[in-house]
Amino acid sequence: MKARVFITLKRGILDPQGQAVLHAIEALGQTGVKEARIGKFIELELTTTDRPAAETQLKMLCETLLANTVIEEYRFELQD
Repeated sequence: MKARVFITLKRGILDPQGQAVLHAIEALGQTGVKEARIGKFIELELTTTDRPAAETQLKMLCETLLANTVIEEYRFELQD
């Protein structure tokens, strides 16, 4: 089973990388971009085929290793 994990900074947390990207976009003369936020994307190949077990494992991994839940939020998708 394949898992895709998306981690982003919580709203209200300053995102200096996102600000740098936004300034670069503006420096290129591009308009129409109001905000840029940078995050992480992680793909995992799980050995289990049990969806509830996979969800439990992913939640544990996100909360203890992959995301800093004080300042980041996460979501994941599972594909069979």
